[in-house]
Amino acid sequence: MRALTVVPGQAGSAQVRDVPEPDPGEGSVLVKGLAMGVCGTDAEIVAGHYGEPPPGSDFLVLGHESLGRVLEAPAGSPVTAGDLVVGIVRRPDPVPCPACAVGEWDMCRNGQYTERGIKGRHGYASERWRVEPDFVVRIDAALGDLGILLEPTSVVAKAWEHIERIGGRSRSWSPRRVFVTGAGPIGLLAAMLGVQRGLDVHVLDRVTDGPKPDLVGDLGATYHHTTVEEACGSADVVVECTGVADVVFRVVACNAPDGVVCLTGVSSGGRSISIDGGLLNRQMVLQNDVVFGSVNANRDHYQAAADALAAADRSWLGRLITRRHPLADFEAALQRGPDDVKVVVDLVS
Repeated sequence: MRALTVVPGQAGSAQVRDVPEPDPGEGSVLVKGLAMGVCGTDAEIVAGHYGEPPPGSDFLVLGHESLGRVLEAPAGSPVTAGDLVVGIVRRPDPVPCPACAVGEWDMCRNGQYTERGIKGRHGYASERWRVEPDFVVRIDAALGDLGILLEPTSVVAKAWEHIERIGGRSRSWSPRRVFVTGAGPIGLLAAMLGVQRGLDVHVLDRVTDGPKPDLVGDLGATYHHTTVEEACGSADVVVECTGVADVVFRVVACNAPDGVVCLTGVSSGGRSISIDGGLLNRQMVLQNDVVFGSVNANRDHYQAAADALAAADRSWLGRLITRRHPLADFEAALQRGPDDVKVVVDLVS
């Protein structure tokens, strides 16, 4: 069968190759691969920046954003043949640490977790794949190929859960204004979950045309192409999705008292910026601010994401997928365009 693979650490090694059928030891649920969602993580692995093959393999099958249809499933599993499903990315460490032991592998304490298509396990970018029953999520059949949005939605579902848990430290906390930086897939989906909560959502991005301003407006949020300070407007909640270091420090400085800032973007190193650390510390302490990072998701977050997508406007969700490419044309899918939101690789064609 065909699969999209890479030799981790070797830039330019990505290729479609024939690989063996999935080993039953990878899971008792057999799935026909339908699509792979492309994100910055995939591009960085292809560029040779990181990635880790499974033990005994010299290559890694890519694909952590998945969509497939069940071909076989054992009795008693949460899915049956014909179900549209998504595979969970992370697996708990073998120790396990206290977090992994209670199903919170997204909060792994010792770093010995593995991740499909990223670290130590083959991903889902193959014509067929296997998965353990506890790590597959059934999605609403009415979503169809929009189910490819489940994994990135799970990331922001976790972010929102933690925002609300942290904000609840104060009995009087009642957020109204949400500020999201970046109108990529994570930013738009974070904004969607904010709108679903009935909040006043504002999104900042640098583009002035293309699909993003309309996507924000049609969601019921407000789009900004201005400064961080003007757009933030003393937001009660900030979801930072760019990973741009200067933006990160500026949103921390302009949120409301008792505000919660969630960082979901990962910054690249090697760039220095000047900040007044003393002033930043003073403001955070005197205003009871919280800044925290969030990545990955556990099964509860995948289910919350499935519920959020089922409740969303499907025509709006469909507009998030701005390009589709067949597997043979994967190189084009990895090239980011100015109007891209979510790019998808079709594993069937």
